[in-house]
Amino acid sequence: MQKEELKSLFLKHKETALFHRYITNKHIESLIIKLAPKVKFDTIGTSVLNKPIYGLKIGNGDKRILMWSQMHGNESTTTKALFDLLNTFLKEDGGLNHILSSCTLYIIPILNPDGAELYTRLNANQVDLNRDAQNLTQPESNTLRSAFETFQPHFCYNLHGQRTIFSVGNTNKPATLSFLAPAQDKECDITPNRKVAMEVIGVINNVLQPLIPGQIGIYDDAFNLNCVGDTFQSENVPTILFEAGHYPNDYEREITREYIYTSYLASLDYIAQTDIKGDNYKSYYNIPENGKCFYDVIIRNAYHNDILKDIGIQYQEKLENNKIKFIPKVDKIENLSNFFGHMEIDANGKEVFGTSGEPLKVNNENVCVIINNEKISLLSK
Repeated sequence: MQKEELKSLFLKHKETALFHRYITNKHIESLIIKLAPKVKFDTIGTSVLNKPIYGLKIGNGDKRILMWSQMHGNESTTTKALFDLLNTFLKEDGGLNHILSSCTLYIIPILNPDGAELYTRLNANQVDLNRDAQNLTQPESNTLRSAFETFQPHFCYNLHGQRTIFSVGNTNKPATLSFLAPAQDKECDITPNRKVAMEVIGVINNVLQPLIPGQIGIYDDAFNLNCVGDTFQSENVPTILFEAGHYPNDYEREITREYIYTSYLASLDYIAQTDIKGDNYKSYYNIPENGKCFYDVIIRNAYHNDILKDIGIQYQEKLENNKIKFIPKVDKIENLSNFFGHMEIDANGKEVFGTSGEPLKVNNENVCVIINNEKISLLSK
């Protein structure tokens, strides 16, 4: 697919009812009903607080692909893009009939509905579901495991979101999207099914590079069998981790959403049309590993305790009145020459004060700062 075609499909089929970062069952339930009858759906489990977990099925092909999103409740970008994708499948003009005739998709749009409602990574028992793949102590973990065993997928899409700290290598390029073919053993061997996942990621990268050059990374592949992706990979099912990250000034993750949608289409199109053996896995190694080189804001050359230092600020995401607000919080005051800011402010050797006139300290929360008697917003424009 050409980039103009991908852009047109996204704009035509974007689900406008879903936007910003706070996505819960209440936001998707009416949308799921509208997808029927082409998309079959059912309640496949319940959360700790007895909220329904939905499973959606579309397509009638032999290649089975299991996709789950919001395992971490505050990682919603991939969920928005799933509904954009489903909208595209519903329309005959989408040109995607070959995917549905070759593949069957089973989608869990929100695996952790309690965490989604509270906007937290954990479930209601304060358990990280992505560390519960072996012990299966939580109802949500058992729901995913049951779907995996019943559906018996040929591919798994493990859909997540990542923080704004991630860079592509040690560059000043944000990791707008990151991918991983998880390890399946502690030696991180390049096994046959990892090669299959790597080949698909390489195809996604080739499609995305002209759109967001240098903004795609590989996530850390340290092996942990308690993680769901590592577990499914260890059971010889090619598994792909998708991480929706930061695009400049896109804290709502609406631009990133489009590139996640594009990565869905690119990968599903390739799976539908290709008998993937993993022979072309080496293109995966063209993608740099993620670094952690970003702060949301860096104030450079600040006069602090009689010397010049940099002030690194990270946004804290807080749920207030069903909306996500970004609160700047001072994380470090030191030399940050090896880091980059999504926003950078030059204090020009002046002291930096909070809005109440106090010198900045680590853990201070301030929406604005005062430099040389000028009030400066720390929020992204």
